[in-house]
Amino acid sequence: MQRNPQPDVLVAIMGATGSGKTTFVNEASGGDLTVGAGLRSCTSDVQLCKPFEVDQRRVILVDTPGFDDTTKSDTDILSMIAAFLNASYKQGVKLAGIIYMHRISDVRMGGISSRNFRMLRHLCGDTTLKNLVIVTNRWEEVLLSVGEAREAELASQDIFFKPALDKGAKLLRHTNNVDSAMNILRYTIRNTPLPLKIQTEMVDEGKDLDDTTAGAEVHAEMKRLMKKHEEDLRELKAEMDEAVRRKDEETRQELSSEMTKLRNETNQVKLDAQAMTSKYDLERKKLEAQMQQNAEAAKKEQARLTKEYEEKLRQVEQKIREGGNAKEILELHKQILQLEQRIAMGQSDGGSSGPCVIL
Repeated sequence: MQRNPQPDVLVAIMGATGSGKTTFVNEASGGDLTVGAGLRSCTSDVQLCKPFEVDQRRVILVDTPGFDDTTKSDTDILSMIAAFLNASYKQGVKLAGIIYMHRISDVRMGGISSRNFRMLRHLCGDTTLKNLVIVTNRWEEVLLSVGEAREAELASQDIFFKPALDKGAKLLRHTNNVDSAMNILRYTIRNTPLPLKIQTEMVDEGKDLDDTTAGAEVHAEMKRLMKKHEEDLRELKAEMDEAVRRKDEETRQELSSEMTKLRNETNQVKLDAQAMTSKYDLERKKLEAQMQQNAEAAKKEQARLTKEYEEKLRQVEQKIREGGNAKEILELHKQILQLEQRIAMGQSDGGSSGPCVIL
């Protein structure tokens, strides 16, 4: 039985919540990952689509949550993404590319989009930016001239995508159909897979998540947030003092409630900052357990297919010896070829150690 000579193409899809990541994955793969229609994020975990083919290459898309997730903190998101990337890298699997989704319908690239792209840069490092495709979508929601003007600004401004484009990243348009998605993916399947910065930092150099470039950025963002909270608390305190002076009890109680809420949020941010490494370890252990289960299931399936294959061979030999019906023998040969393909695909996935274990 021959192995598939070319490895699977693994591509990560990243971007802000609501930027169209999951929709792109479903359009390209024909899958049915849950798409968000409201304000809450639907991609709260790393999700992999079922493999599909692009130009005779088997492609697997990885849908990731944004760093503006409505239900999880930045430390949660970074821990999940890092756990997946490092588990893949330890198996010898590197990303062929990253697709970053950005809505051209956005009037400006706000703080949320900027933060998501900044985190992407820290995850990738400069050397892998040549495998990055920045994809603008939602073109149907704007006049072409307006979209082109925004696209030109994104490509030419240092505060937007220009630094990444200067290092080899590509800027492409997605017109929300399968052909457009396939054309974008064709850029990635030609890439030489490369390790991301966070993978070399943690796997090759043995750094903790806190000590990585991406981890340092999350901590810096938390410090900015805590500083903002401190400023807001000072303002609320001044307003409360004024309410007390005026003997305005209703206003004082409202301000007291706001201050309590803000203090709780500040304490949660501090706890998140302290728990980054432990959250990563938890995600890593959860993923390793899942991988072990999948490996065992794959091993059992390979054994079942091999047994069925051997039985079909035995049946063909018996039919030939007995001068059996040619049509029945032909059908058995067809089933044997199908089994050979399924077994070979399992072998090309590496058996108990290949990328299929992640799925």
